[in-house]
Amino acid sequence: MSVTLIAVIIALLLGHLAQPFVAALRQYDWFTDWLRWLSVRFGEGSAWRGRFGIAIAMVPPLLVVGLFQLALDLPLLGLVGLLFAVAVLVYAWGPRDLDVDVDAITAASDPVARREAAARLWPAGQEPLMDGGSLVEAVFRNALRRWFGVLLWFLLLGPVGALLYRLAVLAVEGEAATQLPSTTSEGARRLLAVLDWPVAQLMTLALALVGNFDTVLAAWREAGGASASLDNRFLSAVARASVRSELVEEASDYADENGVVPARYMAVATDLPELRDAMSLVWRCLLVWLAVLALFVIAGWVS
Repeated sequence: MSVTLIAVIIALLLGHLAQPFVAALRQYDWFTDWLRWLSVRFGEGSAWRGRFGIAIAMVPPLLVVGLFQLALDLPLLGLVGLLFAVAVLVYAWGPRDLDVDVDAITAASDPVARREAAARLWPAGQEPLMDGGSLVEAVFRNALRRWFGVLLWFLLLGPVGALLYRLAVLAVEGEAATQLPSTTSEGARRLLAVLDWPVAQLMTLALALVGNFDTVLAAWREAGGASASLDNRFLSAVARASVRSELVEEASDYADENGVVPARYMAVATDLPELRDAMSLVWRCLLVWLAVLALFVIAGWVS
């Protein structure tokens, strides 16, 4: 647990303070080339072109990382193991800083620049939607794929879990996904859905703790969060409802005794307040996760 907490803090700090370094580190072209080679090497009827074909692509790199993880899990190699865990987590985190991408949208000087900045929150090839609700969903979707998914699977499986999640995302989004046969791609989407589901549920729980609990619970139920389906659309519904609740509370704080909101507040609020509140909620959720990790670390030291 302590390794996880230290590694996450370092990953966050490097993402903010050493962006050129981590951008140079997070290169995944090798995975795209590997998928392309497999598609050329194995023809129709091969296991590669089946629903479980994605395992053929993911097992070799995961096996390498897993062997290093086991080899370094020794008392005398604790520091080396920590450095290895940090390196893998930093590599799997992101790949871009979410704060920077969101700030670029709000700081854009014209609609064209704003749309170009928003495109970074959507998978390659998809047209960004500029309404407030869609932007809120994009922030939470990226928080899941860039932060929380990597964090949970790193917590459960160590470095191999972090890399597993990042490779699953790459196999569904971006250039690497274009190298997969259709049936293999379906299997990759299924795998990512399995990995995403518990993450989205825990994000929803954290959101209920840092936001309006009743609002989150109602949105979660209405969107099918309690069902056995692996569809995590409930996270989008919960995110929209939570941000809407935040905006209502902010407006009521500024309203006068007659319930009228001053014009100066409305002028500020029109500058994509949904993005601001969505990012604030994401950070608060991450702090809840880190606080829980810290409690586990303290409990381990005490025991």
